[in-house]
Amino acid sequence: MRLATCLALLASAAFAQAPAEKLLTKEQLLAHTRYLASDGLEGRGPATRGDALAQGYIAAQLESLGVQPGAPDGGWLQPVELVGITGNPKTLELSGNGKALSLKYWDDIIAVSGTPTETTKVEGAEVVFVGYGIQAPEYQWDDFKGLDVKGKVLLVMNNDPESDPALFAGKTRLWYGRWDYKYDKAMRLGAAGCVIIHTKDSAAYPWQVVQTSWSGEQFDLPPAPGAPSMPLRAWATEDASRRLVALAGKDLDALRAAAQSRDFKPVPLGVKLSTSFKNVVQTKRTANVLGVIKGSDPKLSQEWVVITAHHDHLGKNDAAKAGEDAIFNGAVDNASGVATLLTLARGLTGLPKAPRRSILLAAVAAEEQGLLGSQFLVDHPPMPHARMALDLNVDGINIWGKTRDVSVIGLGKSSVDLVISKLAKAQGRVVKPDQRSDRGFFYRSDQFNFARAGVPSAYFSSGNDYVGKPVEWGQQQRDQWEEKHYHQPSDEVEASWNLDGAVDDLLLYFRLTVEVANAPAMPTWNKGDEFEAARLESLKVGAQR
Repeated sequence: MRLATCLALLASAAFAQAPAEKLLTKEQLLAHTRYLASDGLEGRGPATRGDALAQGYIAAQLESLGVQPGAPDGGWLQPVELVGITGNPKTLELSGNGKALSLKYWDDIIAVSGTPTETTKVEGAEVVFVGYGIQAPEYQWDDFKGLDVKGKVLLVMNNDPESDPALFAGKTRLWYGRWDYKYDKAMRLGAAGCVIIHTKDSAAYPWQVVQTSWSGEQFDLPPAPGAPSMPLRAWATEDASRRLVALAGKDLDALRAAAQSRDFKPVPLGVKLSTSFKNVVQTKRTANVLGVIKGSDPKLSQEWVVITAHHDHLGKNDAAKAGEDAIFNGAVDNASGVATLLTLARGLTGLPKAPRRSILLAAVAAEEQGLLGSQFLVDHPPMPHARMALDLNVDGINIWGKTRDVSVIGLGKSSVDLVISKLAKAQGRVVKPDQRSDRGFFYRSDQFNFARAGVPSAYFSSGNDYVGKPVEWGQQQRDQWEEKHYHQPSDEVEASWNLDGAVDDLLLYFRLTVEVANAPAMPTWNKGDEFEAARLESLKVGAQR
């Protein structure tokens, strides 16, 4: 095909999209966000009245746009069964060297049950410092060195080693540095418990976020028969961890310094930990809301672009004092992301002709509980993973105005980067890597579950270079918001919001969706990426069917 013909076709396609793009407005974003983050939805905690109201609203909005229901039973909702556990210890009791230490709930530690049992009990379990608690053969890294940790409680650092760019991607945090990896590894090794040492830098958020995120009812997917389990999941402040280690006659800073080396060996502390507390265990149900825009191409319509945004948040604080705001409204996180999904649906259904590939719109549940809704969707997909061209995930929007840049979370991982860069350039913006890659954002939201299944994923946000503002202003706004509002009742819609930049991002999401849905070939992981093998395996399995 001649260049002139290609340019003409592209211009024609862009002209056809223009009326649909006019449907992507900040008024739509704000209206959906305002409702989903309203007090009437009570923070959209999983399996609550507010959660059900959110699901119903999302389904009704999609239906009003002509989107078709996409759940396996022909309806809008894919039910997700959850096990809810409510219970916290008052203290963790420790003893060693003839001394005793009591770490108090809320101020020193936040702890929950890791098993759906009426009583959680750990009695005299030895505490072992295991550095980062990582086993990574590809980096020749093993913090356990063959030590049997069955029945022990592991004291573990957050994050992963970051001083050497050749190890664990240097400052960029991988899944090895995330709390869910720490708990999962400890559980698979048979530990009785795992205590993560919290610091603001290593967790990427202050202690108050641990308090609000890990208090109240905690949810998980029902365990498979015979699956491993671990009774105690805990966080401890840096000060509490320092006192625990001192009980063993050790220095926390010295232990952490030793843990930076491959040669590190786990350190039994000679300290015993005990705790016992009652739990209320309940089986509950939430749901993913699934809608479908069927593709227009007879062949490519069997392939899918998936758009995800989580509809849940933290619910209500039942322990709030009189006069305190008890509702975690979750306006930015993630009512705004669902608002983006719904507004994208408005634009996509406004196209004169549907894209060639089909679109799955998935408002997923229980993300704040550990990406549970998206995990269920990936485990029970409406179509094989090999036919998913892309997962485009939206988790929060820009509330501070226009930017000159776009921050791609996980830049360098897939061929989608080239598409995003081209589209951003057309907006007069430049693509930059994640400005806070040390926080591991790629592994903290729903696209991670799709990536683990091999599906190429796109996750980006506005950058930090705000039009008309000093260069440092953008990062200052993000840091202040995280400090004051992240996972707090104050995450509400504010009159000060400037959604002009959010509309730029919305257009970028829209154009990326259309381009990937119309492209001759599906995106690919870059050669050697951590998720490439899973993709190749899923394509192999798909070809054999």
